Amino acid sequence: MNETILLKRITFNPKIFGGKPIIRGRRLAVEHILGMLAAGDNAEAILAGYPWLEPEDIQACILYQKICQP
Repeated sequence: MNETILLKRITFNPKIFGGKPIIRGRRLAVEHILGMLAAGDNAEAILAGYPWLEPEDIQACILYQKICQP
C-alpha cells in the first residue's frame, strides 16, 4: 500500500480529541497507538485490543509520525 493511501486512514475531527489526528474517524488517537508501540506493545496485541483496527492503521500511524511529526 502506498504512503498516500495509508495516510488517508489518518483523519481529523474537531469534535473528537480536539482535532488531534485519529484513525479512520474513530475515537482512537494516533498518539495512543504510537504510545502503545513505544511502551513495547506489538501490533498483534494492539489489534487484539481493538478488533476494528487493521494492520494498515498501525502502519499509517508510524508513517504519520515519520512524515508529520519532526
